[in-house]
Formats: sequence, structure tokens, C-alpha cells
Amino acid sequence: MAQVPMVGAREVLPELDILPPQRQRRWTVLLRVLLVIPQYIAMAVLGIAGWVVMVIAWFGALALGRLPVWCAEFLGGCLRYATRVTSYLFLLVDTYPPFQWSPQHHPVSVQLAPGRLNRAAVLFRFILYIPAAFMTAFLGVGWTILAVFFWLTVLILGRMPRPVFDATAAVLRYTMRAQAYLMMLTSAYPKWLFGDRALVAPDPDWQQPVPPRPSSTRPLLLSPGGRALLIVIIVLGVLGYIWQNIGSAVLQNRDLDTDGTPDQIQVVATLWGYHPALNGSVAVAPDTLPF
Repeated sequence: MAQVPMVGAREVLPELDILPPQRQRRWTVLLRVLLVIPQYIAMAVLGIAGWVVMVIAWFGALALGRLPVWCAEFLGGCLRYATRVTSYLFLLVDTYPPFQWSPQHHPVSVQLAPGRLNRAAVLFRFILYIPAAFMTAFLGVGWTILAVFFWLTVLILGRMPRPVFDATAAVLRYTMRAQAYLMMLTSAYPKWLFGDRALVAPDPDWQQPVPPRPSSTRPLLLSPGGRALLIVIIVLGVLGYIWQNIGSAVLQNRDLDTDGTPDQIQVVATLWGYHPALNGSVAVAPDTLPF
């Protein structure tokens, strides 16, 4: 397993390695959502098993101060698989994710180094995760709002422009790190959303670990366009998330139209992903990782 940068004396940040942007086949871009359906069925099954293992892992981490080895291996495999599928859905790569636990020569890889865990942080893990959960929700909603534009751009050009690649990779890496923290695969809280320029070591002898192969995301250095686009994604995500909540609140209290015509608020809220069957919950953009 490749080395990953250390955060403090005991924390290790998970790392995402993606090969530099390549040409993509337009027919796979056109049908990307359909092609990924079998993968999401597999992810749903793994997600059910993943939640069960997470409960066992939580008790194990409280008792041992670390994840049981088999829990770490299973949850790490789930996270890697889900990240490969998401990178394909997000148009970062054109290589179809194989139905394998540890595929060889895939353009996307995740480096994990589970270690010792603070028992207090494990006990309150779900509470501590709340800020990261909001950020991942904002990123998911914002990226989803722009998804059609990204899809059309890649479909026309046959490749993903660098700013779009940078912003999308930043979204995927932060989400992966947040999920790794939730699954107790790391004690490091997710950080460096805007890239690794802030990773400046005070020790002059410290060196950035070299990835085992060419990587566009280690270190993740956002272009000016990618940084600006990431800000747009966050702003749109916050506004979209707020709008969803306002829409759901209005829907719960609205009166039925006397003329029987569809309520405009109902239409708008439906466009934002809300449905009354959710019993008042808000359907944010689907979390790309099913755990």
C-alpha cells in the first residue's frame, strides 16, 4: 500500500489517486447513467452489509481502540468500490468499474491506512460527522445542479475540461474522506477541500509522498478555474439545500388548490427532488457512497 501524508502524529488522511484526464468515448458518456445502474444495484447490496459491519465495527473500536482487521478490510473494500463507481458516474474516467474487490490497473484507487482510534471520538462519531455531512450534502446538491452542463460538455468535447475535472475530483475526494471518517477507517477529519496547496510542512526534511503511478489528485492542486467552479458548486449546493427545506416546509402546510390544478410549489419542489412520500424529509442529491 502506498504511503499517505500524515496529519499530526497519529492521523492519516485517505488519498485518492486518479490518472490524468483522458479522451472518453462519447457513446459511453451519452449512456453513462444507464450503464451505471448495475453498479448501483451492487452498491445497494453492499450498503446493507456495510451498515451491519459498521455497527459491529463501532463496538469493536470502542473496545479495542481500533477497527477489527476484518471490519477494516470489508469497509475499506466497500469504500474503494463505491469511489470507483462514483468516479465513473462523475465522468472522471471512461473505464467501466469492474465487479471486483481489488481490480488491477484501474485508473482510480483509494489509499487507506486504518490505525488507532480515539475512543471518545468513536463514541460520538455520528455527532462529530454532522458538519462533514452538511458539506457533503452541499457538494452533492451543487454538483447535481450542474451535472447536465458537465455531461453536455464532455459529450461535445469527448473529454472533461481541466477546471471541471479539478472541481469534480475535489468533490469526490472530500466525500470519500468524509465517508472514511464515518466508517472509522481514519481518525483524520476530512479536510483540504480546496486542494493540497495548504499542505506546507514546517519541517524542511519533510517530503510529499510520491504516488505509485501518475496521479492528477495527489497532490490535488486546483487550477484557478477549478477553484472558482468549486466555489460555485458550494454556493449552489447551499442555496439548493435551503430551497429544498423551504419547499418541504411549504408543502407540509399548503392547502390543496380549489380548482384541482397542480400547485406550482408542488411542481417546483418536485423538480428539486422532494416527494410527499418521504414524509417531510428532504431528498438531497444522492450520496454517492451508499454507507
